[in-house]
Amino acid sequence: MNLREYSVFDIMGPVMIGPSSSHTAGAARLAKIARQIAGDDVKEVQFILYDSFANTYKGHGTDKALVAGIIGLDPDDERLPNSFELAKEQNISFSFVKSDKDASHPNTVRMVIKNKSGDVIEVLGSSIGGGNVVLKEINGMNVEFTGEYETLITKHIDKPGIIAMVTKVLSEHMINIAFMRVYRQLKGDMAIMVIESDQTIPEDVRIRIEHIDGIEKAIVVDSVIKHK
Repeated sequence: MNLREYSVFDIMGPVMIGPSSSHTAGAARLAKIARQIAGDDVKEVQFILYDSFANTYKGHGTDKALVAGIIGLDPDDERLPNSFELAKEQNISFSFVKSDKDASHPNTVRMVIKNKSGDVIEVLGSSIGGGNVVLKEINGMNVEFTGEYETLITKHIDKPGIIAMVTKVLSEHMINIAFMRVYRQLKGDMAIMVIESDQTIPEDVRIRIEHIDGIEKAIVVDSVIKHK
């Protein structure tokens, strides 16, 4: 028999503004994680919707949930139904495009985010039920994490010693690594490391890691579940 770990969302379901955990709670969570990856200075975003998201996004409130997440709201925030107006107040423009391409999961969205500096960040993720999500791609590079743990993401040069230096910093601050994965397209080119942690990763630790030679950027995605 295959066993898997169950999160609190599997058992109880998420606290959320309805009507659907997959189409609203999961959508809001995906977009909020994408905002953290892109930075808080979001200027505009295009949501490219696949399969079920593309077919039902207006009726199920997926559009409002995605915009809510991109402006930093949680799935249970009572302001979620007014996300369009709130985004306009923050001078964040948004648009929705329906894709006819197949996706690995029916509730999938690609978020193309432009910040105030002109940088463009693409994040692909799926809402897999019960408010749970999986992030699958950052700027064209395959990744995999759920947001259930505090997550450190680094963009760095693929060279010896980088991983050791990052884990040394975490160890010195008594931060335990729950899961770690490294992704690269070509040897010696840019790579992405995803570290899911049992503890909060403070800002001074993130900055110290970002200053390691060879690391271009380090960001921290907040956990949606507090682990002991």
